Amino acid sequence: MMKNVAILGSTGSIGRQALEVIAHYPEQFRVCALAAGRQVDLLIAQAQQFKPQVVSVATRELAQEVRQHLPSNIRVCYGEEGLLEVATHPECHFLLSGILGSVGLKPTLAAIQAGIPIGLANKETLVSAGHLVMREARRRGVPILPVDSEHSAIFQALQGHSLNHVHRLILTASGGALRHLKRHELTQVTVQDVLRHPTWSMGAKITVDSATMMNKGLEVIEAHWLFGVPFDKIKVLIHPESIIHSMVEFIDGALLAQLGMPDMRIPIQYALTYPERLPHIQRQFLSFEQVVKLHLEDIDVQRYPALSLAYEAGRAGGVFPAVLNAANEEAVQAFLTGKLPFHRIEQVIERVLQQCSSEPEPSLDAVLEADRWARRAAHEAMHAWMNA
Repeated sequence: MMKNVAILGSTGSIGRQALEVIAHYPEQFRVCALAAGRQVDLLIAQAQQFKPQVVSVATRELAQEVRQHLPSNIRVCYGEEGLLEVATHPECHFLLSGILGSVGLKPTLAAIQAGIPIGLANKETLVSAGHLVMREARRRGVPILPVDSEHSAIFQALQGHSLNHVHRLILTASGGALRHLKRHELTQVTVQDVLRHPTWSMGAKITVDSATMMNKGLEVIEAHWLFGVPFDKIKVLIHPESIIHSMVEFIDGALLAQLGMPDMRIPIQYALTYPERLPHIQRQFLSFEQVVKLHLEDIDVQRYPALSLAYEAGRAGGVFPAVLNAANEEAVQAFLTGKLPFHRIEQVIERVLQQCSSEPEPSLDAVLEADRWARRAAHEAMHAWMNA
């Protein structure tokens, strides 16, 4: 049966690689809807190639531009309503949420409420409102398949096993582009230094998060919600080669790991085809002759304070994870635009978290309000430093 796929974030790293997989298997997949932000030229090219019924962009002005280049039978929408329309397309069999940031929360929830299975690459959705998303998914019987390589690895290792038999989850982290630097050496690093990731090809924001280890912190919170495992049973190890994508340790001492090339198309394709498997589109396989040694080491939390902040926010619950995520997004954007030094990113997040308070089970409105508040608080913190 042909599977109709909608993609949130089609012009981003995840979206582009998903479309590579879909293009390779035209008899298995059809694109019914695409949502992008501001990369309209690429979206137009994607729409011309895949012929979706609906596309969405960030603003009305961009929508008008896109309409001039597409046939009239492709509906063009924009903004939050556009994201919701793409996510809940009536012919959609599967939604791949690869959109960046907490903007993915509402459309992902809407798709779940429409009964559409989710391939989740937007970790911020579960970080910000995991209690709401997972509760709704369970209530409606909607599967959420992880697309992040680490969570896909854990998901695969858990196949055929009960969560009651899990001793702990072990997430692996590359350490990012700056892993060879000491903490005091981070004051002078540039955007270009940070974006030179040694093993993965990713978008700018997630590459910065990899360098601070916030990406792994967000993944710890995501794993907590996806697999129902408490935070004290989720461990992070540095693994520079990015070959072991993550591991599950069971109560009998057995350890199951998923290994593979550092290629996001592998977990993307697995989510698209689950529970089946199809050949890798480029027939790339791990060569043990080339992989001479694999290294695993504990993380120095003094070197990577963002990871500790994420654990603290996750354990605190309520809106703390949403605040953590929003403050991080604003601080990273400020760094990428030259407005904040790299070593200040964690300090901004910590200052915002110190001002936060929360109720145990916040509503969606409370989560969204906390997100907005955290962004304002982050800008106030950055403004205070810039004017000190």
